Amino acid sequence: MTDKKEGGSKKLWGGRFAEGTAASVETFTASIQYDSRLYKYDIAGSKAHAAMLATQGILSSSELEAIVTGLTEIGREIEAGSFEFKPELEDIHMNIEKELVDRIGPAGAKLHSARSRNDQVALDFKMYLREQCSQIIELIDGVNRAFVTLAREYLGHIMPGYTHLQRAQPVQIAHHLLAYYEMFARDKSRMTDCRKRMNLSPLGCAALAGTGLPIDREQVAAALDFDGVTTNSMDTAGDRDFAIEFTSNCAMIQLHLSRLSEELVLWSSQEFSFVDISDKFCTGSSIMPQKKNPDIPELIRGKSGRVVGSLMCLLTLVKGLPLTYNRDLQEDKEPVFDAVDTVSSSLAIMAELLENLKFKTGRMAEATKTGFITATDLADYLVLKDVPFREAHGIVGQAVAYCLEKGCELEDLSVDELALFSGKIDSDVFEVLSVEGSVNSRLSTGGTSLQRVEEAVGEAEKKLGIV
Repeated sequence: MTDKKEGGSKKLWGGRFAEGTAASVETFTASIQYDSRLYKYDIAGSKAHAAMLATQGILSSSELEAIVTGLTEIGREIEAGSFEFKPELEDIHMNIEKELVDRIGPAGAKLHSARSRNDQVALDFKMYLREQCSQIIELIDGVNRAFVTLAREYLGHIMPGYTHLQRAQPVQIAHHLLAYYEMFARDKSRMTDCRKRMNLSPLGCAALAGTGLPIDREQVAAALDFDGVTTNSMDTAGDRDFAIEFTSNCAMIQLHLSRLSEELVLWSSQEFSFVDISDKFCTGSSIMPQKKNPDIPELIRGKSGRVVGSLMCLLTLVKGLPLTYNRDLQEDKEPVFDAVDTVSSSLAIMAELLENLKFKTGRMAEATKTGFITATDLADYLVLKDVPFREAHGIVGQAVAYCLEKGCELEDLSVDELALFSGKIDSDVFEVLSVEGSVNSRLSTGGTSLQRVEEAVGEAEKKLGIV
């Protein structure tokens, strides 16, 4: 049940242990099955650390050369899939270090001078996440390019805008699309800020108190493209704010994807029939031959639960931890890795889906003809005739009630009929009661008029480099 070497432990950290670790503990504590994806960051960090140790005279030039050569070889083997990971060595750090020591001898055993697995894993995790930040930002740009391309294509076409899922006011299709562009632009901004905040090197803080060896943390930070170093060793050893912030940003992205997916599911239904999702992104039914199911939006909507769950996992993990490092923090990686994989794949396939999406502009325009969606315009018309808005609101409400009894829309009423509700109403009222007039009257900054939306499309194209 235990592994023993001359009555003691054969772990690299096992000097004070009289017995080896129980086999059940080996299995329970191992993380190599998932943290192996950090290998290239671990190797890069170790090379930079070794170079600094050599600069400081802690390693000789020949020892540095042996370490760098050994780490390079190990990296190639992991990349090729020929490296044998050993669960009994717990994690990626110990697997690489033990293999290095076995290959090059005492020089490899010197590599861990002035560092702990606590600051080592924080380094690897930060390097991994800052790369993921950059990759997710690129994927967000891909989705936003699709939105802006669609907005340009459908500029001038009108649809109903909704509140409470009830037809509210007419808007341009492009304006609706640009609403999502703005959401994902904020996601990009948050991810950019997150990357900036996490880009401080933790290496050299060691277990929790720093090190008495003569090291140069700034040299390592510069070699690994960090903006600087963390300033408190205790905070650094137990810090996972960067992982929580990153996963929070992922959750926000997935929520935005989920909201978009919900609309695509609704819009592709026969009840709405606003869009045609390409057959390439739909599936059929095993029993109903007529079905065309929007499975991709449904799956993206469903996967939001996974990413939100990952965030909740991290928040719960950290909430009760005392300073500094605790083994609980080993549980931080799986939820983050899952969030990365889920968000990345969802963004990529959503961009593809949008690039193949078609709007049924005739059906959308037809949907603006019912539901009294220019009622607010009539109220605004009265306001410009010096009627207080609350009074105007009541007047229009009475007119709507009249239309409901008569079975018609506001624009179907004659001037004389409309004048029954207010003597301020004249023949020019029909300019604002038309859907086109309503849309193009919305000239306020951020409004849905053709002029404002065309400006917004042009600005978005500039930001995304769309020529």
